[in-house]
Amino acid sequence: MSTKDAQPLSGKDLARKPRGFPDKRESLIHAQAKLVETVTGVYRQWGFEALDTGAFEYADALGKFLPDADRPNAGVFSLQDDDEQWMALRYDLTAPLARFVAEQGQGLGRPFRRYAAGPVWRNEKPGPGRFREFWQCDADTVGAPGYHADAEMIAMGAEALRALGMKSGEFVIRVNTRRLLNGVLDGVGATSADTRLAILRALDKLDRLGASGVADLLGAGRKKSNASSLLPRRGQRRGP
Repeated sequence: MSTKDAQPLSGKDLARKPRGFPDKRESLIHAQAKLVETVTGVYRQWGFEALDTGAFEYADALGKFLPDADRPNAGVFSLQDDDEQWMALRYDLTAPLARFVAEQGQGLGRPFRRYAAGPVWRNEKPGPGRFREFWQCDADTVGAPGYHADAEMIAMGAEALRALGMKSGEFVIRVNTRRLLNGVLDGVGATSADTRLAILRALDKLDRLGASGVADLLGAGRKKSNASSLLPRRGQRRGP
């Protein structure tokens, strides 16, 4: 039966939940609020200030997102405003911060240390533990020279986790740098933007699919030596 010939839904058939958008009842709502307040309380103690940028940004200001290739709207939920500009629900809390800092210009003191907590949305295929709507508790420092700010973020993240009741040794903080990834991509000869984007999309799924799954995503067309150099060796851990 074609979509055109399908009968309109009615009654209970209309009561269906879009996948990836969880319902939350009171106990979970209170637990989430307590968690967010605990984490942001640590951020405040470290001298960060709150910033709320709202749910929507202009799509061209969100930058280059790395969505699943088979999802529409470039990985975001977007709509066209009445002035024909495209807006999108934020996919993280860092891209709106970049827009805010650029908009404020030199009037914003440096370093600017801000935290934000709230829902974000991604137009991706949902699955177990993978939602289209979820919360982030974010902290960023803008305009701090050197590596002191990076070390501060690691220490502050560890303190936030301990404030939630976790003990040292029960968690691992993984550090990622795009400069390192760019160096790896250069080393395997990935020069075109499309190739680099495809590799980054595959590597982003390493925790979920494992090394063999990522190798499959990279495809038979990749040189075996190049593909293996992108992935952890047998017995090699991704974290300390």
